[in-house]
Amino acid sequence: MTDLPECFRHLPGWVDAPERLFDELVEQLDWEQNDITIAGRTSKTPRLTCWMGDYAYTYSGVRNEPRPLPPLLAGLQERLIAESGAMYNSCLANLYRDGRDSIGYHSDNEPELGDRPTIASISLGSRRAFHVKQLATGQRWTLELGAGDLLIMGDESQSDYRHAVPKTARPVGPRMNLTFRHFQV
Repeated sequence: MTDLPECFRHLPGWVDAPERLFDELVEQLDWEQNDITIAGRTSKTPRLTCWMGDYAYTYSGVRNEPRPLPPLLAGLQERLIAESGAMYNSCLANLYRDGRDSIGYHSDNEPELGDRPTIASISLGSRRAFHVKQLATGQRWTLELGAGDLLIMGDESQSDYRHAVPKTARPVGPRMNLTFRHFQV
């Protein structure tokens, strides 16, 4: 759907050679699967993650120790700064291995990200549905994000909306999501 709220900007095919980038990052990054506790129940995170930046990052009760941003992503980060006008100094990579991997509705609204963070999200690998829900009205949007797509979430995107990548029963290959953000301490 193309009628996303103005605080979401979708740029299809923004990354050159997304298949090569996906393959290199799958091999290069130090992927983890953490335990997460939600509503008093502990289970494995339904995806693999890698946190890169200068500081530890805690969300959903999980403390993620930082790893250095590899040169491959440092160049991409510079392009993102030029594209969006926002600053980025960290990246959370998510690897969805198949349709069973997911992330529920949430906002990237941790205090370390500031009041109105801009999150630049790059999709690599298989196409997956990305859902957006407005908190005040419950209105929903679905966007199919494919390899090389960039989604910039700015302004009130984290305070007034929630987003998700739901599970799917249809056969899908692996998908990677690189979420660049500006982390403040």
